[in-house]
Amino acid sequence: MSESVEYDLVVIGGGPAGYAGAIRAGQLGKKVACIELERAGGTCLNWGCIPTKALLKSAELYRSFQKAETFGLETKGLGFDFGKVMARSRTVAGQMAKGVEFLFRKNKVDFIVGRAQVTVPGMVEITEGERKGQFLRTRNVLLATGCKPRRLPDVPVDGVRVMTSREALEPRAAAPRSIVIMGAGAIGVEFAYFFNAFGSKVTLVEMLPQIVPVEDEEVAKGLQRAFEKQGITVHTGTKVEGVTVGKTGVKLKLVKEGTATPLEAETLLVAIGVVPNLEGALSSKVKLELDRGYVKVDGHYQTSVKGIYAAGDIIGPPWLAHVATFEAINAVNAIFGQGHVERVKNFPGCTYCQPQIASAGLTEKAAKEKGLNYKVGKFPFTASGKAVAAGDADGFVKVLSDAKTGEILGAHILGNEAPELIAEYLLAMNMEGTVEEIHRSIHAHPTLSEALMEAAAATTGEAIHI
Repeated sequence: MSESVEYDLVVIGGGPAGYAGAIRAGQLGKKVACIELERAGGTCLNWGCIPTKALLKSAELYRSFQKAETFGLETKGLGFDFGKVMARSRTVAGQMAKGVEFLFRKNKVDFIVGRAQVTVPGMVEITEGERKGQFLRTRNVLLATGCKPRRLPDVPVDGVRVMTSREALEPRAAAPRSIVIMGAGAIGVEFAYFFNAFGSKVTLVEMLPQIVPVEDEEVAKGLQRAFEKQGITVHTGTKVEGVTVGKTGVKLKLVKEGTATPLEAETLLVAIGVVPNLEGALSSKVKLELDRGYVKVDGHYQTSVKGIYAAGDIIGPPWLAHVATFEAINAVNAIFGQGHVERVKNFPGCTYCQPQIASAGLTEKAAKEKGLNYKVGKFPFTASGKAVAAGDADGFVKVLSDAKTGEILGAHILGNEAPELIAEYLLAMNMEGTVEEIHRSIHAHPTLSEALMEAAAATTGEAIHI
């Protein structure tokens, strides 16, 4: 039999948006429930951000050990156990999921494993799971159901011959001997680096003119050079057509400028983006205004139906975990009238292959298209003492600023620890800071962060080490 419980907020989805929104409401002393289909943390924590970073760290360490002699170290019998590499990523994901569950208990959030549906505004039904049939009466609903990988039509995903990022993270004993990765966004290039590091013959295919299409053109070119040096085959401006799946591999055609080239591989990884995931979340009685399947919200994250809010990937790009968290916290603050509510303006985009990428604000191409009068400062890591000493001197820092005011318009980093470094530029952008202020702030020596200062100084030709 069903029972009815009343809440101040019911959150549907337990990923970076959902769990953060639920915890924020708990901090405010509200009665909250969070419903997640699988496990606390959602896709990001269990099948995305966290396990992939664990895998990439293993790949990075293995690559570092292979260069041990350059550091005066000896390694004998160097090898790896791919099954253990994969198992560690699952262990890390499990540990972090338990951490989220602890935070739910700490903030008195009722966590429910199952599928939920908004039957009518103010009423949520548990439609799958141990508490199936239970109804939750609530004053507010926060939709945080996220996205799921886009698949190829008529090409079934079996987890062996054809995978999405989800299947690629499932435990397996060995890496594929050869793999074609379709799509060279952040997910595609991260898996390209990972599989290549552990011996797979990797072919990376991107339909657009450059890999990592959202990044600055110089960053994309630098990453492609690094990948090719690592042994990854890269095809840009190329389509994948005619996919045929067999018992032992996949056959396909690479089509560029009208010319088709046949290719065979053991596995195909499809990394061509994401699609909104609202499956089963709304009954036929709840009609929300959508845009290409994404939920439309106002400046306070409220949907077209009063009392129903949405945040995270389900409201559209950028599809980033940290943006989802920001949006959900602001949505909850809006629901309960707490503080200043913001929509996302400046945010970091990060990619964790090696060399790593981090960026914020305008690319140089975007600045040109807007007709802005801007300056560029650039500093290579080959001129950074810390980067050279660490053996990670690939890449550079590039900063765009307003030619008159010096205000930072965009920042782009290719290199080791780029995601850790970008925060300084992002803070400066949020404070309407200038390249001169970055230049005049003393940075410790020797550090990678000096490259941020030197790039700012290079804007006016004042960089010391180039």
